[in-house]
Amino acid sequence: MKYHSYHSSVDSSLYISFLTALKKGSDLEKAIATVALIFRNSSDPDGKLEKATAKNLLQTQFKNFSEGEETKSKYQDILSELDEHTEHKLDFEDFMILLLSLAIISDRLQNILSVGTL
Repeated sequence: MKYHSYHSSVDSSLYISFLTALKKGSDLEKAIATVALIFRNSSDPDGKLEKATAKNLLQTQFKNFSEGEETKSKYQDILSELDEHTEHKLDFEDFMILLLSLAIISDRLQNILSVGTL
């Protein structure tokens, strides 16, 4: 992952400790931590994500869940809400809600859920 220069002020030993602890985490903890790291690495110094950056992340990091969904009205409604968001930037909570909203309506997730236990 590319690290922006304004995040370099983070104590590197703290970051290394976090990564070490992450290795011992559950799959779900690793998934949430991965989203948090991607968000943090893409956000500005205030911890906010530009709308254009959020859309880029959806296209590059979430494409398997969003590909083919663009024509669905629910998908379009969610992205319209993003465009109409009163702030010009998203915080982590807003970003997670966006990801979860898009994941829930995706055919990819429905296919995963229909498989059952592996």
